[in-house]
Amino acid sequence: MRRIPDKWTDRLFRLPEQKDEGKKGIYWTDNLPFLLFHVAPIAVFWVGWSAFAVAFAALYYLVRMFAITAFYHRYFSHHAFVTNRFFQFLFAFLGCSSMQNGPLWWAAIHRHHHIHADTDEDLHSPKIQGFVWSHIGWILAAENKRIRVEYVKDWLRYPELIFLENISYAIPIVEAGIILALGHILSLYWPGLHTNGPQLLVWGFFISTLLCSHATFSINSVDHMYGSRRYDMPNTSRNNFWTAVLTLGEGWHNNHHHYPITAKAGFYWWELDITYYLLMLLSLFGIVRNLNPLPDNIRDSKRLNP
Repeated sequence: MRRIPDKWTDRLFRLPEQKDEGKKGIYWTDNLPFLLFHVAPIAVFWVGWSAFAVAFAALYYLVRMFAITAFYHRYFSHHAFVTNRFFQFLFAFLGCSSMQNGPLWWAAIHRHHHIHADTDEDLHSPKIQGFVWSHIGWILAAENKRIRVEYVKDWLRYPELIFLENISYAIPIVEAGIILALGHILSLYWPGLHTNGPQLLVWGFFISTLLCSHATFSINSVDHMYGSRRYDMPNTSRNNFWTAVLTLGEGWHNNHHHYPITAKAGFYWWELDITYYLLMLLSLFGIVRNLNPLPDNIRDSKRLNP
């Protein structure tokens, strides 16, 4: 019997039409969720703080930052290691909760960046468009909303990833509701934690999301302007210790542009790369495997200061 199409099922497991509607530039009404989580942290002056709320925010930041750096970036964008479909879906889900869109959109944008870095075709080059645009403007622009499917054909065979793309904005909204409810429950049954629903929502979701987003954005802006250059590259990528700390290792951006398919961004032991350390830990449990190594001859080639 031929299946009768269900409009909701078809919509969730098929990417929306990727039409160029001719809209360009920033339309603020299209970016209301983005604006909301930038304004909402002001509520901290009313809800106050507690050690538990701050610790929860820090943990939620680290979990989602790892999902972005390890999976959105090193896995979905560069195939730097291997995992199974369950963990592929799980960490893609966690990445969606960071409000940086779905894994297909993210990986496509990043692959485009590597091909066109610091040229007129680059979507977020501070050299071409300036710091503000490279940091935050480009993600708000209407022309960058579509999923560039031509760059992620390798991932289109997974219907669960397409499903996540279609609900990527709903995931953080649901999680915000869960955090609000959790804070209320804790205020009732564990009052010694000195938290409540609104406080945990502001710290655990809004402040954590804001910091996670701008730390990620800093790789596009700060790491193409400030830092050191070990490798002679046809782009302005730089290594920056402070952004490496904030992003669990992504700040070694000149390293990354030199050899993007390795699972590590810190090429030497003194270059802090928490994402890689966590990937090695996960590999001990079989959650990830086949971490792409960094060959010595690659590491030592094209150095500006041999």
